[in-house]
Amino acid sequence: MSEHSQSERLNLLSFTGNVKILHMTWLAFFLCFFAWFSHAPLLMAIAESLALTPDQVKTLLILNVALTIPARMIIGMLTDKYGPRLTFSALLAIGSIPCFVFALADSFVQAAIARFFMGFIGAGFVIGIRMVSEWFPARHLGTAEGVYGGWGNFGSAAGAILLPSLALMFGGDSLGTEGWRYAIGLTGVIALLYSVVYYNSVTDTPKGSTYFKPKKIGAMEVTSSGDFFLLLFMKLPMYGALALLTWKLSPAEVGLLSPFWTYAIYSALAGLYLLELKKTWSINREIFTNPPAPIHRYKFKQVAILNLLYFATFGSELAVISIAPPHRPDCRYDRCLRQCGRGIFSDGADPGGLSDVFPGDRRHRGFQFYYFVADGRAGRPYGRGDAGRQCLPDRCRLSFSTSGIQQQKKVS
Repeated sequence: MSEHSQSERLNLLSFTGNVKILHMTWLAFFLCFFAWFSHAPLLMAIAESLALTPDQVKTLLILNVALTIPARMIIGMLTDKYGPRLTFSALLAIGSIPCFVFALADSFVQAAIARFFMGFIGAGFVIGIRMVSEWFPARHLGTAEGVYGGWGNFGSAAGAILLPSLALMFGGDSLGTEGWRYAIGLTGVIALLYSVVYYNSVTDTPKGSTYFKPKKIGAMEVTSSGDFFLLLFMKLPMYGALALLTWKLSPAEVGLLSPFWTYAIYSALAGLYLLELKKTWSINREIFTNPPAPIHRYKFKQVAILNLLYFATFGSELAVISIAPPHRPDCRYDRCLRQCGRGIFSDGADPGGLSDVFPGDRRHRGFQFYYFVADGRAGRPYGRGDAGRQCLPDRCRLSFSTSGIQQQKKVS
């Protein structure tokens, strides 16, 4: 291999230079998603512990993603101004607070407020994109951002696999009342600790490079009058989504908000859009009198198309992660996990536990249990067909579907 080819190769197994920054950054993004969707695999245990109604459970799912929409815009501007190192560290540290609040919640209102602010940590993706682009040349940028996005998004799946087991390990047989609190609180502890590690381990740019900050902040710059109006139009869906959320929480639906606060939020959203319109005009008004040279122009419709594509792909992911977990009021997911997971932490003497379902020693049962939970989250039974259904004991037989895990008691 020539010297030039060696210099072109990206060694992802290294932990030095820009590859170290990549690994540190995707792990920060991983923890954002790990904490953001920590409630999903434990949803029924949470619902039972807090005595939530089906409508309240659905409201928590909506609130969990609501703030992420404007948060990504805000975090993007803060990243431009303060750099990804400080912004990512602060996001992890501040994002740990809603984790603790949610873990300690003893009412629907407390849980709803915590979940609403928890959505802010979902904006971590934006920061890492800037960090990776600062550290990698164009020839490696696609690979680096693929690693960053792929492993970072895996945080939600890792939570689905690990958190039920952590809840069992910490809460024992009290998974429905206490175990989930320890598991979700632990995600906050990990995020808080890693915020310190990340801040002390990375820099915004390689040594000798300059971190360029925008001259104007507060709105996106466009280069033509047509793009200016397209930008204003593309801002409307965000306010429409927040208005829809407000309606969902209004007396017409869940009833979490009073009529006064419902109309107050509608008015605030309208005023905020007008304020953003004014800010966008102040930054871009020069294009109407002194448009930039053609060489310095770009087509905003490219951004709009990417926006729609991301809406379709990431929106589908959020739907699967948030809506696919069990949300039926008669679901006993926590009891099934307790019954089947007990064997992991026992010596195999517990009849009806995992030792009866999966033969082998404790280490092998643990591995099989993780596959059991992960495969169920993907909507497939452990095993296939009748063999998959028959692998479980009669008194704890589960059927997996994309809508959740429902216990089916054998009719004697």
